[in-house]
Amino acid sequence: MIKTIIIEDEQKSREMMAAILQKNCPELEIAGVAENVAEGVKLIKSVNPELVFLDITMPDGSGFDLLEKVQGHRFELIFATASDQHAIRAIKYSACDYLLKPIDIEDVKQAVAKVVAKKNQVPNMENLQFLIQHLKRADDNFQKITLPTGNAYEIVNVKDIVRCEADGSYTVFYLSDKRKLMISAGLKHYEELLPENDFIRVHHHHLINMNHVVRFLKEDGGYAIMSDGSKIEISRRKKEAFMERLNKA
Repeated sequence: MIKTIIIEDEQKSREMMAAILQKNCPELEIAGVAENVAEGVKLIKSVNPELVFLDITMPDGSGFDLLEKVQGHRFELIFATASDQHAIRAIKYSACDYLLKPIDIEDVKQAVAKVVAKKNQVPNMENLQFLIQHLKRADDNFQKITLPTGNAYEIVNVKDIVRCEADGSYTVFYLSDKRKLMISAGLKHYEELLPENDFIRVHHHHLINMNHVVRFLKEDGGYAIMSDGSKIEISRRKKEAFMERLNKA
C-alpha cells in the first residue's frame, strides 16, 4: 500500500478525492487529509507520506509555499489545479503530474498508475525544487525544462535542444552537447510545451529548434540541416510554414 495524504482547502473536493481514491485505487492507503498549508506541513512531517495530492491555491498560501517548508521529505506528488495557465506550464516544464479541476476519475487513475509503476524507486525531489524556482518567475519564459529519464530527471537548457524525434510513444531529445535522451512522453506533448517561437513540427516524426537550422536543402521535398549534422526531412504539408519561419530568421 502507498501511504497517501490529500491537502485541499475545499471540504467537498477533499471528500470527493478521498472517495475516488478509495473506490478506484486500491493500491493507496489514505493516511490523512489537511485543509491548508499549515496543516499540510504538519501532516507531512508526522505521517511521512509516499504520495501527496496537493491543491495549488489555499487560504494561507500556495502548494508551492508548502513544498518549500517540507524540503528534505521525499514523496511523489500530484497537483490539483484550476485553469492557472502559468502554474500548469511550470508543472509541465518540471515533469510533475497534475489533475485539472473539476477532477476526472480516469485522469486520477492514470496519474496513480504512474506512481504505482515507480513504487520501488526513491522519489527524486530535484524536479520539485526546479518547479519552485519556475513559479517564482513572473513570466512564462521558462529557460530550462526537466526531462524524466527512467529513475532520474535531466534539467536541460531549452536553447540546447537541437531537435526532438518521435519513437512510438516516446520522444528522443538530441542536445547540442551530443547527448541523446529518451523520454516517456509523446512528441505532441513537447510540441505543445516548447516555445513555438523557436520550435516547429516539420514532419510527423520531427520537431526542430529553428535556432539550430544551419542549411536548407531543396532536393526532393526539402531537408533541414541541423547544427548537429543531422538531415531532417520537411514534409510537404509543413514546408510552407517552415519556409516562412526560415525567412524570418
